[in-house]
Amino acid sequence: MKYKKSKNLIALSGLAFALMTIGQTAQSETMTQSMTDVRQEVQIWTTYTLNPYLRSSDLKATVKDGKATLTGSVPEGVNKDLAREIALGVQGIKEVDNQIVIDGEKSASMQAPVSGYAEVIDDAGITLAVKSKLLWSKYTSALQTTIETKSGRVTLTGTADSPAAKDLAGRLAGNTKGVISVKNMLVVHAPKALAAQVSTGTRVAVDTTKIMTASTEQAVTDSWITTKVKSTLLYSSNVAGSDIVVTTNQGIVTLTGKLASGAERALAVELAQNVLGVKRVESKGLTF
Repeated sequence: MKYKKSKNLIALSGLAFALMTIGQTAQSETMTQSMTDVRQEVQIWTTYTLNPYLRSSDLKATVKDGKATLTGSVPEGVNKDLAREIALGVQGIKEVDNQIVIDGEKSASMQAPVSGYAEVIDDAGITLAVKSKLLWSKYTSALQTTIETKSGRVTLTGTADSPAAKDLAGRLAGNTKGVISVKNMLVVHAPKALAAQVSTGTRVAVDTTKIMTASTEQAVTDSWITTKVKSTLLYSSNVAGSDIVVTTNQGIVTLTGKLASGAERALAVELAQNVLGVKRVESKGLTF
């Protein structure tokens, strides 16, 4: 009988230990998830604080199991879309519930002049936007480019594969929001393969605007293309990126929405066409 009681006691002790272990594991997993949620919230908030287009807005982000809920107000739709794209760019965020309200009355206060630390942050944001646009472009992603911004004035130094690539880099920088002027000091250097053919006297007929490198030939997904086209439009001035809906199917980008003019429509198409992986842009849905 004593043996039986002892055996039962051991079994109960084992069960209690197992339940305690399961409870500790569940608690540990919950704590880990909570810490992840907090980390993601901080990352989103920090990016908003440093972003020149969102810094003045009262935005909040709460994260629960990979879903970010955004609240607050911004002066324009483009700011709301930018806030969503930033949240989606945070590792682990799978879904965004964008409850941000558009309040046009904030426009005047957000256009107030900035100085000191805020100006430095603005310049850093412009540099990041220009660098991103060059990186995402199928024609300039291989550029060895250094970008410096001071008080909204951008200087490009480094090399470009062709005069057309140099010109495009300057235009992409010039139509970035916040940019006052661009000093394009890129030096044109043909790719090694092309230079070798030229040095041997071989006649070469190429479209220098379409010299592609191994890095730009990698396969990109439709979702990646859609995100980069949207971001490029949002970063760019003279085009209402928030008014344009972007979809991609097998590399073919479709733009729909209502714009202010034919010039704005042409710029939107050009910006989309330049993005890495885009095979063709369908713009019949863009009206003005």
